[in-house]
Amino acid sequence: MPLKTGPRKARLALAACAALVLAGVAGGAAWHAAGDDGKPVGTWHEAPAAAARTPVSVDDQKAGQRPAREAAPDSPVVASPGAEPFATEPATAEPGSVTREPESATVPRAGSPERPVESGAATGREQVGELVNVRKLLRLQGDQPQREKFHYPGATFVKLHFSRMDLEPGDYVTVSNADGTEEHRYEAPTPDDPRGGDRWAMSVTGDTAVLEVHRAEQDEEGLDGPAGVDVDRVARGFSRTEQERQPEKQLIAPGRTGREESVCGSDTSADAVCYRSADPVAYTKSKAIARLLINGTELCTGWRIGTQNRLLTNNHCFTTSAEAYDTEVWFNYQCAKCGGPEVVKPTKVWGAQVIATDRTLDYTLFSVDKFASVQKFGYLSLDTKRPAKNQQLYVPQHPAGKPTRISGALGEKAGNCMVVNPGYDGYATASDVAYYCDTEGGSSGSPVLSRATNKVVALHHFGGCPNSGVRGDLLATRLAKYL
Repeated sequence: MPLKTGPRKARLALAACAALVLAGVAGGAAWHAAGDDGKPVGTWHEAPAAAARTPVSVDDQKAGQRPAREAAPDSPVVASPGAEPFATEPATAEPGSVTREPESATVPRAGSPERPVESGAATGREQVGELVNVRKLLRLQGDQPQREKFHYPGATFVKLHFSRMDLEPGDYVTVSNADGTEEHRYEAPTPDDPRGGDRWAMSVTGDTAVLEVHRAEQDEEGLDGPAGVDVDRVARGFSRTEQERQPEKQLIAPGRTGREESVCGSDTSADAVCYRSADPVAYTKSKAIARLLINGTELCTGWRIGTQNRLLTNNHCFTTSAEAYDTEVWFNYQCAKCGGPEVVKPTKVWGAQVIATDRTLDYTLFSVDKFASVQKFGYLSLDTKRPAKNQQLYVPQHPAGKPTRISGALGEKAGNCMVVNPGYDGYATASDVAYYCDTEGGSSGSPVLSRATNKVVALHHFGGCPNSGVRGDLLATRLAKYL
């Protein structure tokens, strides 16, 4: 299978929701509607030439598990820090066992330059924004809301971090976008909250976040107290142009060939909405995936697995409940029209608890807060049988932070998106399925579905052409007790 390794700029016209270059538009995204019902809420624009870049700061996470927003599940967390040995079994082995398909050539080691972790960074996650250090102190004065605007021209989202929230019961904080069509409210921290006011706010879509502090009532003496909030960091989402450059800059390292882009031949992926009429089943299944915004600036893909409050992503995306707690889970982040520049407003919830995680099979199973709000997007199921060689596939994903795309040609044919080896080496012998489906950084954690069954046959995690994912039958056996 020939591999195309040209620069990303040569494929700019294929970028999700950015196929149209919006000439003559200055400034950032223009957000003009609300709702997760398919109405457009924004456009990716070019970043102004004068927009300053700030070096990415490191978000030092506190060790340990933070309290969940919901009751912790009964299931224990299963962690496997090292590789597990898998025995090679006969081809007639039961589902969940590992068998090896003969290789036509030596398989590059998983995680090597030839088969990199798909998200490519040292953390294994795709960079989709940067942290800007700020110092904004907003004090309550009288009974009028105090207001501060955070504006970053060209940003696709803005996310605030509070270092302190000194509020009385009844006081609250809101963070909204420029026109108020997206707003998130935060009450005063409770005395038993160990974080106090040290927390991330949910991101708002667009280039502007408006912070307001509201007082329940004035002090009896009518005097202003020290109550208020401090913002010490802002996560600014990369513009379309910056995001097109970022993966190439971050993933190319000494000794690499450019194959880490993992677009095999011509890119046959397309905006998910393009499949609505041409392949309605694939389009419907793609609704179950989510864009994971981790620590405000990093990305993976995840998806609902089964009917309960369970989502699956890669172990190299995150492993602890503390990380899940600060992860935004965006459902329905997709283009409004096929090939168009506008995106619809996603439904955003927080991650909650890590239920099980394993390095060898590279999975993390977790739950989310406000599960009822995302149930409508449906769920996917693991296939307990291994796919056959040449079986056609499709992969819904969020490559390079883009709105949902599906890899695999429209209609009944999948192009080059098919199984080339159902017993490929991953972190263990024959633990992966190999395929030539087009993926990019940020696709880590995506489901690989069979067109024959519309079930998940692999959990995508490696690029390199062929790309590969952990076998779905192995995951089905390992995760059965949690689903």
